[in-house]
Amino acid sequence: MRLIKSVEEMQQASLECRMMGRKIACVPTMGALHEGHLSLFEQAKESADVVVVSIFVNPTQFAPNEDFHSYPRDLDRDLGICQEKAVDFVFLPEADDMYPPDHSFFVGEEEISKILCGVSRPNHFRGVSTICTKLFNIILPDFVVVGMKDAQQAVLLNRLIRNLHFPIELIVGPTVRDDDGLALSSRNMGLSESQRKEALKIYQALCSAQQLTEKGIINSDRLIAEVTNHLGQSLRLRVIYVKAVNLDDMKDVREVTSGQTLLAVAVWMDQLRLIDNIVL
Repeated sequence: MRLIKSVEEMQQASLECRMMGRKIACVPTMGALHEGHLSLFEQAKESADVVVVSIFVNPTQFAPNEDFHSYPRDLDRDLGICQEKAVDFVFLPEADDMYPPDHSFFVGEEEISKILCGVSRPNHFRGVSTICTKLFNIILPDFVVVGMKDAQQAVLLNRLIRNLHFPIELIVGPTVRDDDGLALSSRNMGLSESQRKEALKIYQALCSAQQLTEKGIINSDRLIAEVTNHLGQSLRLRVIYVKAVNLDDMKDVREVTSGQTLLAVAVWMDQLRLIDNIVL
């Protein structure tokens, strides 16, 4: 494993790989790696000759009142995991290199970024689009591998790749869950035992809607009501949104289309913001 901190060194390493005809897969992360990330590493290895994992907690996707400074970080552990999993390169840039003093360019998106999480986090996806554009230009990947848990982000990146004509294939891996159903997330590290117990109700609520669809109920309002009612039984979960949307563009749907409708949830668990989803 080769650790690279310099933008120029990473670009040069990628160019050398491409000159040798080697395909590159990039797995962009903010660190605090877990089994979900490791599943993405495996998918990257299956698709490409070279795997690059970026670790960068991107400040521009956090609002001033969000958890940028408290976001979980454990670099030594992350690097040990990457070494163990035989990642080829870890790109670990400094914030000043990614956003130099004269930085004045951002990448905006005007549809997908305005809905779901974008309503309560209005600048979040501008930060995501900007940092991913930078990473694409630095790492020069043939493939980018992300997880389905962040479904809105995956749809946004697919649009970004197509609209800005990046020669990249996006690979979206399935959500990885603990045995109890909780979707793996770096933010789970901040959950106490009692908070984790309450957080399980998110997936349970989604499953209750899934069970209704298996009985032939496909009206989205009915399914949203089921999930909302289930979540409302917890005194610690505060619903931000429950939405049934088209998997391609994240737009609201009135009825479920099997395999094409995403039921997405965002909640506050005390001071932690958690998201989850399920494909109906």
